[in-house]
Amino acid sequence: MGSSARELPADLAGHRHRLAEIILAESRRAGLGSGARLPTERQLAADLGATRTSGRRALAVLEAEGRISREVGRGTFLRDAPWTPAGDGAVRGDGADGGPSADPGQDLAAGYPDHTGFAPADVMAVRRLLEPPAMKLVVAWATTADFEEMSRCLAGGERAASYDEFETWDLALHRSIVAASHSPLLARLYAVLEEARHGRFWGDLKRRSASRERQLAYQADHKELVAALRARDADRAVDAMRVHLARVAGHLFDETS
Repeated sequence: MGSSARELPADLAGHRHRLAEIILAESRRAGLGSGARLPTERQLAADLGATRTSGRRALAVLEAEGRISREVGRGTFLRDAPWTPAGDGAVRGDGADGGPSADPGQDLAAGYPDHTGFAPADVMAVRRLLEPPAMKLVVAWATTADFEEMSRCLAGGERAASYDEFETWDLALHRSIVAASHSPLLARLYAVLEEARHGRFWGDLKRRSASRERQLAYQADHKELVAALRARDADRAVDAMRVHLARVAGHLFDETS
């Protein structure tokens, strides 16, 4: 891998996501496929002109997105195309289940101008309008594979050792929940929100409000939400998502809800 990371965006979230994209691009250029082992964190950082910490954060993004697996004592390995919901017209990277073929690295938010510059209050307001009602679709259509992916993301958040790692798994969990609705339109709409959460405005505000106590509260919210979805209890799941987003908004904006 010979690319440089010098032109990566200055904000931390953008930096780690852009570096993750470079790692995948360089792996493809090197002809590496599913099951291939990636270089060590130290070697990746040296090859990309980045710090080892930046490389570790980029790998955490790739793991949360299901693009790599990290095995203790063995190394880091590329996985198949990122996990996507199957059936019901859902888009898959391999074009299976009747859905159109799509580039696994495609930016679903492309075409929406300035999506990383939206005001955090606007992002939060739209999340509170969109995500709770969507839980009814998830309860109706989620599959065993969907719940396995949610569990994977919950486990990642549980073992997160830093704010950055937890935020990466938080994004992955919410993405997996929306994907379990098996609604390509909803997934596309949510992709715009997710891109906005990668923006500097959101990242700075979220970082300032972060604490270990709040991280534990978010993780407890996540567990309750996934438990409600697994139980196929739509009202409980809607309430759990509302409570969680109200908690996040309260921490971000000092709301009293």
